[in-house]
Amino acid sequence: MDYQNTLKYLYESVPMFQQIGSKAYKPGLETTHKLDEHFGHPHQQFKTIHIAGTNGKGSCSHTIAAVLQCAGYRVGLFTSPHLIDFRERIRINGEMIPEEYVVNFVEEHRAFFEPLHPSFFELTTAMAFRYFADQKVDVAVIEVGMGGRLDCTNIIHPDLSVITNIGLDHTQYLGDTLTKIAKEKAGIIKEGVPVVIGRAKGAVRRVFTMKAKEKNAPIVYAQEFDPLYKMAMVSYPELQKERIKVDDAIQEMYETIELLDNQSEEERANAFRETMLILTPEDSMRAMDQILDKRKDCIRIATRDFPIGLYTELSGLCQFENTLTILTALTILTRQKNYRIRHQDYYTGFANVCKLTGLMGRWQKVHSYPDIICDTGHNVDGIKYISEQLNYIHRESGQEIHIVFGMVNDKDISGVLQVLPKDATYYFTKASVKRALPENELMELAKKAGLKGTSYPTVVDAVQAAKKNCPPKDLIFVGGSSFIVADLLTNRDALNLH
Repeated sequence: MDYQNTLKYLYESVPMFQQIGSKAYKPGLETTHKLDEHFGHPHQQFKTIHIAGTNGKGSCSHTIAAVLQCAGYRVGLFTSPHLIDFRERIRINGEMIPEEYVVNFVEEHRAFFEPLHPSFFELTTAMAFRYFADQKVDVAVIEVGMGGRLDCTNIIHPDLSVITNIGLDHTQYLGDTLTKIAKEKAGIIKEGVPVVIGRAKGAVRRVFTMKAKEKNAPIVYAQEFDPLYKMAMVSYPELQKERIKVDDAIQEMYETIELLDNQSEEERANAFRETMLILTPEDSMRAMDQILDKRKDCIRIATRDFPIGLYTELSGLCQFENTLTILTALTILTRQKNYRIRHQDYYTGFANVCKLTGLMGRWQKVHSYPDIICDTGHNVDGIKYISEQLNYIHRESGQEIHIVFGMVNDKDISGVLQVLPKDATYYFTKASVKRALPENELMELAKKAGLKGTSYPTVVDAVQAAKKNCPPKDLIFVGGSSFIVADLLTNRDALNLH
């Protein structure tokens, strides 16, 4: 079989949650353990970092991988779902698994796995672990598929566990309350393994605290790790001005040191070098320049370790929370697990995460005049951040908002519709997967929620209509589901999005 026929075989022969939903869900680890034994327990041959949570898993996984990659590690990255190509799920230092490896893996092992009837995710996880071992990665960042306790990635014993946050998603599988979902995700907490929690309060926090105590696992809450941090959204024009100010400040500092006539030249030079070591201006300015070259907005976070500020090219509002989680996780790895990560690795990794890892679909700008932004947020918590950001843009810049929107049928559709911006023009559509909610049904539900718009049978049709109706100065947002974003990115050429 060639690559395309191999994918067709996988999609048709093993249950794929991405396509059919609940029929593909297999709780329990029995099949995973059988696959793991067959492949020689490959996950034991490299270090791992395990990341769970309702939202933010992808951003945290990719950014941590990017920083480790910059630090010189050979980094495996296993995430899901994919947007365009199956191979996005399995990467080493940003490079996707080769088509040939996927083909050979299936051909060589199908006689073993076919009688087991594994799910698509179980088989994909086994493939990822075997590939990482074959390629001798130093460390692999492993994103949980769903939940944690019964997820097939949960056979690993990582250096660090991360749980980003808890929200109501996949309630039919994980439980219908935040505490029930938290208990499932707390299942990745291992004996003696440090765990970082991104956001948790009340009963959810108690779940994590008790589980960590039971497992003798050191636990750190990211929002308490550095109480002196400052974070802000920085637009592209603001970043241009900020870059000039930093340049001027460094020059002023240099001139001040030069004026210290009562010190020797050597003393002045030492003072200057010590100041530079503290502020690391070159790395900070280089990161600004890299983001400016992409003509992107960004987020700046200043901490005790980074007083001038780190700049991350992921600029969605949800990244405020994610960035704290990432920084806490990386600090734990350096202080408790002896990972070698320099300041410059943080700057480069945060500023170039998309290029370094291939990350797509996180407040991603795909077109200008008008701006077209896509994001894979797909549940109430995720859409709240998106709506807040769209409302902010409308309020501050005066841009009118056009929204191409679709969902799958097993989400909290009414809850999501309630938090979407009311003052926007909607183009309701459906993605090209079986789970997609028909566009006319979505439009009728949206009308009841006070949203106004029209429906279109495909994402391409909806985006074309939005482009036709949206003036160059305004903004089009595309989202509601990972599959809507996938259809958009797959059809960039047809839509002339470059």
